[in-house]
Amino acid sequence: MTSQTPDREYRALILDFGGVLTDNASLAIREWCVSEGLDEEAWRRTLGQNPDVGAWYRQLERGTMSQAEWNRRTAPILGVADHENLMGRAWAGVKPSTGMVALAKAARAAGYRLAMLSNSFGLDPYDPYAACGVWELFDVTVVSELEGMAKPDPEIYQLALDRIGLPGEACVFVDDYPGNLPPAEAMGITTVLAAKPHHETVGRLSALLGLDAAPA
Repeated sequence: MTSQTPDREYRALILDFGGVLTDNASLAIREWCVSEGLDEEAWRRTLGQNPDVGAWYRQLERGTMSQAEWNRRTAPILGVADHENLMGRAWAGVKPSTGMVALAKAARAAGYRLAMLSNSFGLDPYDPYAACGVWELFDVTVVSELEGMAKPDPEIYQLALDRIGLPGEACVFVDDYPGNLPPAEAMGITTVLAAKPHHETVGRLSALLGLDAAPA
């Protein structure tokens, strides 16, 4: 995390979605894999090690491939017969992080501008943001699929700042992937790497933003 100077005044909080506003997606997806008769690491291995699936996922993030098409192509490689709403079925057990959602609400109530900056994985037929009930938390949303760009492209961070209407020095950005932090830091944004369990991150953010107490 970039150090805070004593006279620094933050005015906005920018949050990633998966791994920040969600609780233990990896565990939920592993459980889904087992329920489908797959090895519990099948999803992670397929997305992480199959070059075609990885390339399609990057297209999915930038909106150049639909989620339905990604589902259709990926299901047979994963070893699942039914491709319909594959992403939604895999993510069905993923829940919002109560601590981070409470922190976001507390920050907004304290007068901070709140933004979501997320590399999406499709919105149709499965909208993960709606499923976790987070759309309404934010003043500003920057979702990669809708913008045609994705983290760590510097342009998507600048777009978030433009929509917030504040310079980087006035903002704090939270992401669970270390590679997404340097472009934000280059723009003067204070960064926080989300840790697990989330209560540690909630405590750090509460102290950084000067909130009275860390939300439960």
